[in-house]
Amino acid sequence: MAVVGLSTAFSPLRGSWIAVRIRQQGCKPARVSLSPSRRRTSCAAVIRAEVSFIDADEAKRLVAEEGYTVLDIRDRTQRERAYIKSSTHVPLFIENQDNDIGTIVKRQLHNNFAGLFFGLPFTKLNPDFAKAVKDKFSPESKLLIVCQEGLRSAAAADALEREGFQNIACITSGLQTVKSGTFESVGKSELQNAGKAGLVTIQGKISVVLGTVLISAYLFITLFPDQAEKLFDLAGISL
Repeated sequence: MAVVGLSTAFSPLRGSWIAVRIRQQGCKPARVSLSPSRRRTSCAAVIRAEVSFIDADEAKRLVAEEGYTVLDIRDRTQRERAYIKSSTHVPLFIENQDNDIGTIVKRQLHNNFAGLFFGLPFTKLNPDFAKAVKDKFSPESKLLIVCQEGLRSAAAADALEREGFQNIACITSGLQTVKSGTFESVGKSELQNAGKAGLVTIQGKISVVLGTVLISAYLFITLFPDQAEKLFDLAGISL
């Protein structure tokens, strides 16, 4: 009877997670060490894949020197704001247009809060994500997976690793950490700002204007107290 176990180990030197598949063919469970000199097992230990988490500069080098292809897994709206030129788009999440009562209620709540303030669409996991990637790339392809914050790319890397992809890299903390000019990009905004939309995009401007008004009012009252008092009296405000 064959038993398949899966374990992971983190390599500090490479900054990578290594997934190891253990195949046991009619033998007792044995202890396995990742160090060849200390490995003691009567079963075969095979490294299945390695996912590297890297910074933007290393990501640029992988694309330029090692032939990695950029796989953009963000949703459509973020992709439209800015994307890396020549990247391939396969969204991990797609807009949820389901019309059952539960989804309608959740979509309305989302649109009134997260959608309003952050400009995020109401989405669901793309059920055809892995298939769509496999239709475009072979498991031997070198893929640099990018999203905006880094969380979705880690999830996508895990899904593709289970499908047999062996050369995967992700930018730690996503495109929001990529400096202008690192990659040639297309779109109206910078890559690091593609996740910003809705009211948060004008929040800073509102704060600046309000702050300016308050400071100006304070200076006016301080420097011209008599005039300020007259204005307050005309407005019916008593100090």
